[in-house]
Amino acid sequence: MKYDVIIVGAGPGGIYSAYELITKNPELKIAVFEAGNELAKRKCPIDGDKVKSCINCKTCSIMSGFGGAGAFSDGKYNITNDFGGTLYEYIGKEKAIELMEYVDSINMANGGEGTKLYSTAGTSFKKKCIENKLTLLDASVRHLGTDKNYVVLENLYNKLKDKIDFFFMTPINSVRKTEGGYEVVYDGGSADAEYCIISVGRSGSKWMQTVCEELEIPTESNRVDLGVRVELPAVVFEGITDELYEGKIVYRTQKFEDRVRTFCMNPHGSVVNENTNGIITVNGHSYEDPALQTDNTNFALLVSKHFSFPFKNSNEYGESISRLSNMLGGGVIVQRFGDLERGRRSTVQRILEGSVTPTLKATPGDLSLVLPKRILDGIIEMIYALDKIAPGTANDDTLLYGVEVKFYNMEVKVDNNLESVHKGLYVIGDGSGVTHSLSHASASGVHVARRILDKA
Repeated sequence: MKYDVIIVGAGPGGIYSAYELITKNPELKIAVFEAGNELAKRKCPIDGDKVKSCINCKTCSIMSGFGGAGAFSDGKYNITNDFGGTLYEYIGKEKAIELMEYVDSINMANGGEGTKLYSTAGTSFKKKCIENKLTLLDASVRHLGTDKNYVVLENLYNKLKDKIDFFFMTPINSVRKTEGGYEVVYDGGSADAEYCIISVGRSGSKWMQTVCEELEIPTESNRVDLGVRVELPAVVFEGITDELYEGKIVYRTQKFEDRVRTFCMNPHGSVVNENTNGIITVNGHSYEDPALQTDNTNFALLVSKHFSFPFKNSNEYGESISRLSNMLGGGVIVQRFGDLERGRRSTVQRILEGSVTPTLKATPGDLSLVLPKRILDGIIEMIYALDKIAPGTANDDTLLYGVEVKFYNMEVKVDNNLESVHKGLYVIGDGSGVTHSLSHASASGVHVARRILDKA
């Protein structure tokens, strides 16, 4: 099969590359190969009744398929250069913001209209954070919610499906350089194109590493984020979430000067399982529809670790800790903050007697047997720091779910066009190690599409 452009991965980067290419040049012949299913067929078998925990499906519907791992996220588009990746280092700060705003306009035209755009600009909350040794990062945040995020993706797919060849449940085995471009090989066939865009997301980290080794593309090790997901009554954080929706707050610990940060805040949301390379970790969702909201708010507290010498594989370190949690708890472990502080494991009875009703069925246990002391000490420090700006955070009944791990692909060597050392082969999105968010990944897809359009 011959194409002008082949896109590997139908996550945000791949979707917005395809959208920009076919919108600006309808004559292009484009193929998108995706290891997971189309959006309508992405169904996790866990129903809480017959299937209560992960059964290790061949392809995880939560992590793979049209929309990528972000399809069932809470749909937050953070328009900022302060976090979410380092795209601005390649294309410039103004261009990065411009592209994120462009993606936001596409979302608004495809089902996201009516959603609120929050901003940290001019908030008095920033001063309150500084007074308590915390830093509030600057951002504009568009919250679509898991429900409206799905609608946007559905509308985009309907616009693309008749103009582009989609190959679902078709993982790519290898990418080969040819005289006229690139060949992708999958079970039962192959396809060729002059240009190839790789956008495989975090779940494709191991595959991406193999491709880089085979094509001799230079890489550098990246970090891994380790921590817990906090769940507490929504009223505790309402002063923050009502104004900002999500506050990205950073704290530097006193003892080790490690940076602990909040991540993925979900007002009135739910805690959920996540499967990455067969490892069960924890994440969070929230919804725009009031009927789907809960009485709790959840967010992650993460500590970044970067290894360079002699051990270089940060993801392997994160995976080993995740496996330990899975071994002890059969999946995700939940613990009351008061039990953690007292040095005892939580039990089913203690959880039931607490004032916070868990939104995820997890195994009561002891996170101190899983997370390294340095990381856990930093998380505890951060909880007490947050308690000063959101009293009630350090209550005994606050729930901690572990572990939460954010795996990052090694950083692939790319130029300002996000083009690898091989001309015509682009690496974008979270699979590149350059972006770490929906907004940055989507923007990187548009950027590369425009570079190809300039040449095509």
